[in-house]
Amino acid sequence: MQVQRSFTSGSSGTADVAGAGKLYLVGTPIGNLEDITYRAVRTLREVDWIAAEDTRQTRKLLTHYEIHTRLVSYHEHNKQASGGELLRLVEEGASLALVSDAGLPAISDPGADLVSEAVQRGIAVVPIPGANAALSALIASGLSTQRFHFAGFPPRDKKGIAAWLEGLQRQEGTLLVYESPHRVKRTLEAMLEAWGDRRMVMARELTKRHEELARGLIRDCLDWLEQQPPLGEYCLAVEGAEAAVASAAAPAEAAWWSALELEQHVTHYEGLLGDRKQAMKRAAADRGMTRREVYNALL
Repeated sequence: MQVQRSFTSGSSGTADVAGAGKLYLVGTPIGNLEDITYRAVRTLREVDWIAAEDTRQTRKLLTHYEIHTRLVSYHEHNKQASGGELLRLVEEGASLALVSDAGLPAISDPGADLVSEAVQRGIAVVPIPGANAALSALIASGLSTQRFHFAGFPPRDKKGIAAWLEGLQRQEGTLLVYESPHRVKRTLEAMLEAWGDRRMVMARELTKRHEELARGLIRDCLDWLEQQPPLGEYCLAVEGAEAAVASAAAPAEAAWWSALELEQHVTHYEGLLGDRKQAMKRAAADRGMTRREVYNALL
């Protein structure tokens, strides 16, 4: 049993001094430089060392806030060599802050290994909360926030992603996934094939100038990516199995398009998308038809 008390006697959780022999996990902005706490800035100024995933990226943040703490590199490719040395410094009395390129360290980055080893060595690990892309996307998604499952980055190979999607298929909470612009379309296509059409949100460039949240069904988001080439890193929030079943069980007569003729249905989407072919594809998905069936019906 290991019990950690992060603050010295008489100090408060908002006014602790960065003490020796501790590892601080400091949340940094995910885009907008203002998304950092006073406590995070003060901690970065007071520790002896800052370990960064990308020192060039972190240097921009430190320069902006006039922080002159010594900066060292800690990333996926040097973690075996540098991790032990960094923790040795902490054991000898130094204070170390760990940061990632953006957001909270140790989430889908090599910082998790450093934290695990620090805990095994009995080193105090102190979280300094900050911005997080997955939770930011979740709270703005409009999907359920009662339960959620963070799944990180999908596997890159076809066999791996198929097994990964199968393992997540019955998760009842909202699913949160990170994906790059180069693979987001392929991942959505795999989700559609494995899970069927679910409600989702594609969030990109969160807190930055070009922040965008695209909401709809998976098919809608694929159509959107056809019109708007993917740019920036994405966080995908997809409704869980329970919500998907509830959506599918809704009576067909309640659908917004139920009073429309097929031609009107297609015209509606054509006005939104500016493309007749994509409009027929969307109308077909709504009505459980193939695009060929819609095309033939409109001849």
